[in-house]
Amino acid sequence: MDQFRPSPANSSPLTPLSFLDRCATVYGDCPSVVYGDTTYTWNETRRRILQVASSISNLGIKGNQVVSVVAPNVPAMYELYFAIPMTGAIINSINTRLDARTVSVILSHSESKLVFVDYQSVSIILDAIAMFSPGIQKPMLVLITDDGSAPQSMVGFRCTYESMVENGDPGFNWIRPVSEWDPMTLNYTSGTTSSPKGVVHSHRGMFLIAVDSIIEWSVPKQPVYLWTLPMFHANGWSYTWGTAAVGATNICLRKFDGAVVYDAINKHGVTHMCGAPVVLNMLSNVPNVKPLKKPVNIMTAGAPPPAAVLARAESLGFIISHGYGLTEIGGLTVTCAWKQKWNRFPATERARLKARQGVRTVAFTDMDVVDPESGLSVTRDGSTLGEVVLRGGCVMLGYFKDPVGTTKCMRENGWFYTGDVAVMHPDGYLEIKDRSKDVIISGGENLSSVEVESVLYTHPAVNEAAVVARADDHWGETPCAFVSLKAEMVGKVTEREVAEYCRGKLPGFMVPKTVVFKEELPKTSTGKIQKFILREMAKAMGPSTRNSRL
Repeated sequence: MDQFRPSPANSSPLTPLSFLDRCATVYGDCPSVVYGDTTYTWNETRRRILQVASSISNLGIKGNQVVSVVAPNVPAMYELYFAIPMTGAIINSINTRLDARTVSVILSHSESKLVFVDYQSVSIILDAIAMFSPGIQKPMLVLITDDGSAPQSMVGFRCTYESMVENGDPGFNWIRPVSEWDPMTLNYTSGTTSSPKGVVHSHRGMFLIAVDSIIEWSVPKQPVYLWTLPMFHANGWSYTWGTAAVGATNICLRKFDGAVVYDAINKHGVTHMCGAPVVLNMLSNVPNVKPLKKPVNIMTAGAPPPAAVLARAESLGFIISHGYGLTEIGGLTVTCAWKQKWNRFPATERARLKARQGVRTVAFTDMDVVDPESGLSVTRDGSTLGEVVLRGGCVMLGYFKDPVGTTKCMRENGWFYTGDVAVMHPDGYLEIKDRSKDVIISGGENLSSVEVESVLYTHPAVNEAAVVARADDHWGETPCAFVSLKAEMVGKVTEREVAEYCRGKLPGFMVPKTVVFKEELPKTSTGKIQKFILREMAKAMGPSTRNSRL
């Protein structure tokens, strides 16, 4: 058997870009992208993508050069996830809510050669480029308009996106990767001046995570997918390409709004959508909301969802699947694989089980929870804390220009260390307890902020909750809860009452010693509560004393 070796016929490089040609063949006359009054078919979308790719190449963009996009979930954003890598370039989608300084750091660090800019982000990009250090080459700019009409000003811009569509070659022969390990995407998890973390993924990794995500979620052919998850968030958890694999109809929304989402669900017959737990919470708290006429599948991830939020959303008719992933693994590689026997359990128990992150997906190699010092697996008792480690084909190639950071998390023992703290249950299901930096150590006891938050979310007056450490003159640290109340409950509940509610459901050392009411908790554009801001607020309060605690 030694004579058998890979050959060109059996070793074509894997890439999710190949989904598009097949999709246009099978579903060519079916709707691909819907945005407001605009609807494209898959034939039209493929043609537009090839034309844009042709125009990008005509601008002189070369293989492995970075092309950036700053745009919300509009058709151009979806198309560019194919068009940019089809030129051999690397797509770098940037969070639309970042400030100009952070965007400037990303653009200069990535050495971006071309930036596609949505009209609502023009001022941010122009300010960002103005901050470039002398000698740094400025990228070309292309303007994305909302309706194809001529913009008021093109100062600083080379052309519009639609002009690139019009002037491009629909017969463009897109550039396939020479190796499936060629880089395809660059996503920044941090834009700080000191150490921006640019996550680089390969064509192979994105192919694997896209196919795996479709299989794991049991996504059928021709679903109607509503884009409530920002595409710039880990490439839309790979569904930017995955929807093409199944001939989906992509419903694009420029901005998330609870009422708009319900309207889109009813108007288009939405079957699938993704979002962080905060999306579930917002959908559950829309005033006078009525149960769905037809069930809608939601994949949630990004933070451990409180069981109470899961229960409320499911009572409205959402079928919720829960997963876990990071930008560094390109999407979700751990999901709470559901067992039919669990459907017979009471709603509260089902929600508790579904709040767990679960087991590795089919195409992923392995996961574990280990002692970060010894590297040994923790006891599978549902209480012993350890660090989540992962191993599989969609783990990133590494951090761009950061070999030290890459080596620190991708260790010689063959594991990627996530920095997330979790337990492993006896049945082999993983449950995230915290980020390592969010674990609160009170009087020598390690406590999970997530567990405290889960209890807070069961309070009938609580809309959002987040718990961080506050310095304490006796215990070292104690839990500090930041809470936003439902509109109708503002002024009707006190901080002490919230703390007393927790006291009846948690061990004493886990009860928040400080409760702070906020109108709204600070969040990222992907719906994650910004705990680093809350930690700064808690720090500014100074240490709590016996007299200052609730």
